[in-house]
Amino acid sequence: MGMTMSQKIIAARAGLPAVEAGDLVEAGVDMALGNDITAPVAIREFRRTGAGAVFDRSRVALVPDHFAPNKDIKSAQQCKAMREFALEMGIEHYFEVGEAGIEHALLPERGLVLPGELVIGADSHTCTYGAVGAFSTGVGSTDLAAAMASGSVWLKVPAAIRFRLAGELGGWASGKDLILHIIGMIGVDGALYRSMEFCGPGVAGLSMDERFTIANMAIEAGAKNGIFPVDRATRSWAASVSGRRYAEYEADADAEYEATVDVDLAAVPPTVAFPHLPSNARPIGEAEGVALDQVVIGSCTNGRIEDLRVAASILRGRRVAKGLRCLVFPGTQKIYLQALREGLVEDIVGAGAVFSAPTCGPCLGGHMGILAEGERALSTTNRNFVGRMGHSGSEVYLASPAVAAASAIAGAICDPAKIADPAGGRAAARPRDGRGGER
Repeated sequence: MGMTMSQKIIAARAGLPAVEAGDLVEAGVDMALGNDITAPVAIREFRRTGAGAVFDRSRVALVPDHFAPNKDIKSAQQCKAMREFALEMGIEHYFEVGEAGIEHALLPERGLVLPGELVIGADSHTCTYGAVGAFSTGVGSTDLAAAMASGSVWLKVPAAIRFRLAGELGGWASGKDLILHIIGMIGVDGALYRSMEFCGPGVAGLSMDERFTIANMAIEAGAKNGIFPVDRATRSWAASVSGRRYAEYEADADAEYEATVDVDLAAVPPTVAFPHLPSNARPIGEAEGVALDQVVIGSCTNGRIEDLRVAASILRGRRVAKGLRCLVFPGTQKIYLQALREGLVEDIVGAGAVFSAPTCGPCLGGHMGILAEGERALSTTNRNFVGRMGHSGSEVYLASPAVAAASAIAGAICDPAKIADPAGGRAAARPRDGRGGER
């Protein structure tokens, strides 16, 4: 029996000719990642191992992004612990305020994750890097500690579900709508400890930014990881961020899948996930008119340049509804600068929104956008659990940047086609003439 993409990467990193679903293996790690919530715990456990140095100073990354810039004394202490450890160990990839960003936007941007690599991170959304054809998954802080010391991690090889994509997304539908649609189909445990492997002719029509969004939310279906095939778009992206060599893997023709889910992209509408689960997904028509107090655009899910382009294309020349707060968070400093060059920041701020430094703060109710009791937010983030963005009596709806921007103008959940150019859609993510720049 053949192997899936994920199984091939795991087998290669474990030094084995083949693996099967359910096998327990020790696999080498290409990158180990921690943030300001999980890394301090990992550092304490690392010291308990007695190791005097990390296994490779170039293959550990520490990114304070959840409560940074520091929101209080405790968060400052957390970041201080990371900073001192990074200096002590000579860790090459420590990114703090000024050059930092949201970890899952920053690492790909820096070329620190490439196709065929095995990446772990003490953050559940580490599965983001499957967008580039890597096996990437979240682990606990103790697993991160062990990996920093040894360069390896124990894994149970996941079985896989194949998602075969056909056609093209239309109108204002995007990668965010697609993954919400899929999670709505299979449920929050529909891919429990499985690899979500995306394939089919429809993949070619998805931008790299959309693939990052889709892979990022694989965990919201319970998946061990999400992964895309390496194609022309992937290779072009890899060449733009790194000169390092990498390996490409593809699933065998006789690879075993527990199920195959066919998705017609043309039938995917703008989609909104109602409280309090990402799987509570409904077409935009069933969500319109829900009054809002706050809109958040950004995060490791939708804080990339294409997301900001789409949001700005709708906000441009319009005004955020009176009494509604609209907060925009770019994924990294580089994205922030690109948005400035293209005039997107001016469009967004001119509409009455607030543009923030890169941070995870509002996504997890950490800082900069916490909800009070009874408040309701629409967010481009990845989770809408009870109390996720603040008070347990608040509500969070999940949607794409297009729906979020349109809703900010309307003051209630709104189909972007009703207030923006119906011919816009995903084309709005392309650079505008004279205000373009790097993709």
